[in-house]
Amino acid sequence: MSYNLDELIERRSVGGIKWNLFDQDVLPAWVADMDFRSPEPILRALHAVAEYGDYGYHFDAPRLRDLLTQRLALRYNWSVQPKDFQFLPNLVSALNFVSMAFTDPGDEVIMLTPAYPPFVSAPGNSGRVPIYVDLATTLDGQHLRYEIDFDAFEAAITPRTKVLLFCNPHNPVGRMWSRADLERIAEICLRHNMLISSDEIHCDLILNGAQHTPMASLAPEVARRTITLMSPSKTFNTPTLGFAFAVAQDETVYNTFAKSTAYFLPHPGAFGFAGAYAAYSECQPWVDETLLPYLKGNRDFMVDYIRQHLPQLTFTIPEATYLGWLDWRALNLPGESPFHFFLEKARVAFNDGAAFGDAGKGFTRVNFATQRQRLQEIMDRVRAVVEDL
Repeated sequence: MSYNLDELIERRSVGGIKWNLFDQDVLPAWVADMDFRSPEPILRALHAVAEYGDYGYHFDAPRLRDLLTQRLALRYNWSVQPKDFQFLPNLVSALNFVSMAFTDPGDEVIMLTPAYPPFVSAPGNSGRVPIYVDLATTLDGQHLRYEIDFDAFEAAITPRTKVLLFCNPHNPVGRMWSRADLERIAEICLRHNMLISSDEIHCDLILNGAQHTPMASLAPEVARRTITLMSPSKTFNTPTLGFAFAVAQDETVYNTFAKSTAYFLPHPGAFGFAGAYAAYSECQPWVDETLLPYLKGNRDFMVDYIRQHLPQLTFTIPEATYLGWLDWRALNLPGESPFHFFLEKARVAFNDGAAFGDAGKGFTRVNFATQRQRLQEIMDRVRAVVEDL
């Protein structure tokens, strides 16, 4: 089918949080969902479930297990078995259960910051101790690039550090970690007998044409100490369907995680299973031919705009995701934070970088998965208030 991602979609009337959390004159560029309709095969699948009228309990989906097994093998050269999947309603809950299931109260959970806010909060939610290790940065002109500081990472590990919460590709800085990066992180974790929880929800949103490498695909010994978390929700814009999955290839790890979630997390429902199957079986051409070129175009538009009109601003150039990371510290903006400044003065809602840990203070995260016209209006509003300083 032909899709026009430039079509402006009116989203306030359906009650979604992105367009309704703030006042109506505010342009939202924060929470990570897209301002595009999901592809047609997903809509057809959901209509079919609605019309059939069977909304009973759904605990499993053998054909989806088979489809996911084939997909991971074909796309990532990652060999898993259908039995290795555990279906979940979302990944944020999984981060919290991983933190609990493989640690005791007072144990440490380590992560690389800035980090997705549920990473930052998950350990403390269950009496675990979060350990934050800042990513290293380099600056080339206005281009801000993040790298893993392996020495700092290993130096932060203690005998009570039990779990790494890892993000691949990384949210919010948009890095695709190289195979060498992953191998070194895995080697350190295995040497310290740590479990790796690898959030790979953005793995299909690759903007530079590279190949995503799942952490667990590196080697069997890495797979045995890794839980991989994935979902169609970001790629196909289906977060409200409530469907995600974990992959655990070690029986003890699988059973420990499954036991921790049993009767605490609900199973996905009929719409979640149907939407996921349609997404993975029919919608990859939409991703490859329509979505990714548009997102790359938006990213490049934003980068060019900043270079031309906001010369003091430093920024990441995301290799993956549809999330930019903007460093406002050199502008000495007035007010409590850049988030509050732009919300009040420009009527633009970014994510507040402080929510991503101390390494995010002075930053905002911007969601550029919107129509180009809206993205330009967001940037024009920002430019206008900066020029008035």
